[in-house]
Amino acid sequence: MSSVPEETTTINAFIPGTIREGHAIPQYQIGPLSSYSIAVKDNICATPDITTCGSNALSNYRNPYDATVVRLLKEAGARIAGKTNLDEFGMGSHSTYSRFGHVQNALDPSLSAGGSSGGSAVAVASGQCTGALGTDTGGSVRLPAAYNGIFGFKPSYGLLSRRGVIAYSNSLDTVGILARNIQDTRQMFGVLNKHDPKDPTSMSLTARKRLMSGAASRQKRDGSLRIGVPVDKDDPVLSASVKSTWISTLEALQAEGHVLYGVSMLSIRRALSAYYVIAAAEASSNLGKYDGVRYGQHLSGHDTNSGSSLSHVFRGYALGPEVQRRIMLGTFSLSADAVENYFRLAQRVRGLIVQGYDKVFALPNLYSQQADGHVEQFPKDEKVDIIINPTTAKTAPRLDRVLCEDPTNAYLNDIFTVPPSLAGLPSISIPISGDDDTGTIGLQVTAQFADDNFVLRAAEVIEQSRRMRAMAKPGGSTSFATTFSNRIKEIQRFNPVNSRITRLKL
Repeated sequence: MSSVPEETTTINAFIPGTIREGHAIPQYQIGPLSSYSIAVKDNICATPDITTCGSNALSNYRNPYDATVVRLLKEAGARIAGKTNLDEFGMGSHSTYSRFGHVQNALDPSLSAGGSSGGSAVAVASGQCTGALGTDTGGSVRLPAAYNGIFGFKPSYGLLSRRGVIAYSNSLDTVGILARNIQDTRQMFGVLNKHDPKDPTSMSLTARKRLMSGAASRQKRDGSLRIGVPVDKDDPVLSASVKSTWISTLEALQAEGHVLYGVSMLSIRRALSAYYVIAAAEASSNLGKYDGVRYGQHLSGHDTNSGSSLSHVFRGYALGPEVQRRIMLGTFSLSADAVENYFRLAQRVRGLIVQGYDKVFALPNLYSQQADGHVEQFPKDEKVDIIINPTTAKTAPRLDRVLCEDPTNAYLNDIFTVPPSLAGLPSISIPISGDDDTGTIGLQVTAQFADDNFVLRAAEVIEQSRRMRAMAKPGGSTSFATTFSNRIKEIQRFNPVNSRITRLKL
């Protein structure tokens, strides 16, 4: 690893005192990642560094062992470059809720870095490391990847071990990978994709063997992709640059022989609401342990007769406003009066989202097929291999505006990234050069559960297709964009009661 440029130290990507440069980074073994320096998000335990989660509640915490993913990196020869800054406990969309200060965008310091894995994304984009680990609960790897012009990959839930990852939402947290190219992303994923007997959520060896047999059949398919394009009416208004880049990428793919299908799933329209109920409920349970007794600095001089409990005083001091906000929301949604109308309803919506994806993807779901053998709704040759949509509705906002706006407005940033997270699907944000010199735009590619290698292969195809099309015909054609928009409006006139797939003949 080369020395860190002086100008990159001001973007606040790393936790103070953890960054290492050049030969100061220890190497534990020689292996496939021997040339890699990898940063680790500060909610993933890595010895000998502290693990703070960007919070006063864990200001001096040192875990006695490495997280499994960190151990695998070290065994593969990777050098750990340091611990990266983040939104406190992974709760945020702009990396502004850390006790160590705001993370600044690597491309433009006046813009948001995205969150909650903003430090990891900025460290990679600014060249301070080869790759980085983040955690993705509802888009926390893909969102900062899109804002900083790099790849951000969220694998299928259960493929990468969560042991040693400090929990925010147990059923959603997934270790993700950030890198500047797809080759490094694939290499890191290959090292980390291992069963962990110490993680109860890790995919079993039996299931992994079934995946290997399915991967072999995938290799026999021809090179064309069946691409799903979301056409729901309730999607937010895309910025002009995001929309034009998305459409011109689809045009490039169709010109190379790939087939486009309009995909509509009513259940996805409720995904964001369901996500924030489920994630907050699980967070309120997970963060109950931070009471000032077992973790964090002990408060000296606390008056036990003051009427306030130690945990109440400690949490008021140690936990930031966004963490407190989500604990309150989660505690309410789990209360006896609200649990049926909020938490259990959100879980039912989550089940419908999984079923909706199962009905539109050509590949059967490894788990859903066992529980429900009649998920078929469309002929297999009319189903899709992947779904492509923008990672975010707009480009990175200005940081000063983010700091002034209502904090709950940031929740809308996750509207495209949340549905794959609720279903546990593999999803990657690909950096695509914008059509109007606005920098890079993130496009999200999602596939069926456990079809991770196909997502990486499709991402490579899309990146190459877009690059070749841009050289031949920059910006795409106006006629294609017009025809595309008219066809989408035509499909939206229907009001399907469930999932719908329509071939886009453009």
